[in-house]
Amino acid sequence: RQANEEYQVLANSWRYSSAFSNKLFFTIVDYDEGADVFQQLNMNSAPTFMHFPPKGKPKRADTFDLQRIGFAAEQLAKWIADRTDVHIRVFRPPNYSGTIALALLVSLVGGLLYLRRNNLEFIYNKTGWAMAALCVVFAMTSGQMWNHIRGPPYAHKNPQNGQVSYIHGSSQAQFVAESHIILLLS
Repeated sequence: RQANEEYQVLANSWRYSSAFSNKLFFTIVDYDEGADVFQQLNMNSAPTFMHFPPKGKPKRADTFDLQRIGFAAEQLAKWIADRTDVHIRVFRPPNYSGTIALALLVSLVGGLLYLRRNNLEFIYNKTGWAMAALCVVFAMTSGQMWNHIRGPPYAHKNPQNGQVSYIHGSSQAQFVAESHIILLLS
């Protein structure tokens, strides 16, 4: 999901730039819906960013190295400039969700303290703080923070046989369902 967001930022930066031309095109193939395309290109993981030159087949350098470089729109723009001599200036739309969430949290806590201003004994409740700390520890142990950062899918449905996997086959990734299973077991 995060790679797709960065890709969309880059594609929209090119689309709305003054240098826009038909010299460069951006496309997306969904791994679940276009498994045959991934097989044809001998790829077994997503996301993958590829450059297809105007003539000939793509070479090894035409596949973006996500593991080494990352997938920020700025790095993708630099890679595109190296491959095509098309320079894209990345424009990011403003994101106010963090500011709104913080203001909502502060007003909620402030409202709670205002309503309970005559009796603030609950702040000194050790059992309540212990339960809150245990919830945070269990959430972090289960992998919920990893899910929040990486944004993996809940589960994976194999397009060939329709089988649903709740546990990822790799030790370097996980599905949201997998972290829910671990949370229930702990």
